[in-house]
Amino acid sequence: MRVGVQLPEVERVVRWPEMLAIAQTVEDAGFDSIWVGDHLLYRDESSERGPLDAWTQLAALAASTSRVTLGPLVAATAFHAPGIIARMSASIAEVSGGRFVLGIGAGWNEPEFRAFGFPYDHLASRFVESFEVVRRLLAAERVTLDGTYVSVADAVVLPPPAQRVPIMIGSKGSRVLEASLAHVDAWNAWYSWYGNSPEGFARERAKVDEICRRVGRDVATLKRSACVLVSLEGTSRQRRYECDPVSVRGLRDHLAALASAGVDEAILVLDPIDEGSVRTAGRMR
Repeated sequence: MRVGVQLPEVERVVRWPEMLAIAQTVEDAGFDSIWVGDHLLYRDESSERGPLDAWTQLAALAASTSRVTLGPLVAATAFHAPGIIARMSASIAEVSGGRFVLGIGAGWNEPEFRAFGFPYDHLASRFVESFEVVRRLLAAERVTLDGTYVSVADAVVLPPPAQRVPIMIGSKGSRVLEASLAHVDAWNAWYSWYGNSPEGFARERAKVDEICRRVGRDVATLKRSACVLVSLEGTSRQRRYECDPVSVRGLRDHLAALASAGVDEAILVLDPIDEGSVRTAGRMR
């Protein structure tokens, strides 16, 4: 099983020098991948928080690491025109030497849509049109589409991608999955979707497998990725827990159970997330 780490998002304010140090620690600790959340703003009655731009970070990480796979967890199609998503993906893949995976989804966090002026209606329908453009452009096609929400006319990514860019869908919505599963390399589940347990993941996997069969996708060819909430004992919480975290002391056994449930890659969401916690998780996995 591959194991990656999600970098800090809005648990606390993390400036670029520390972000880079954490990322390089992930690579030095032997992890396989680094993931960056694609969000603009979290806002509720008591606070508002926002991370550094995901795409800017990924471009910088592509030039600052040498081995790990990189990707957004996951890029919201709503935040950029699909042609721009395809161009950014192809460029980061080039800079990284082919280490980029395009994690993609429809988006969900209404306050950031409203704050930055992105439509929040018909998210699945908008995704379906955007996704078609993105995947076809990354396949080096010329694309013309006159859709309800997206229009492109003879669009093409130049220079063409030097090599194929893998795509991972991050969604639990049936409409989004039906539109994407025939075309993507992997499916990702956030930890709260499956209760952060191997049994919960197996149940969600069965639902995805059924959709695969419905759209004609061989389930054996789809990679499966699971985010895992991991808590380090003796530290103060930096996240809001939506379900029980895994103790870092039990991480090795938990990852083995996830592998038995069909997980090909686990992405650790560490609490807290800093250089020390990355090193600890690296020793315990």
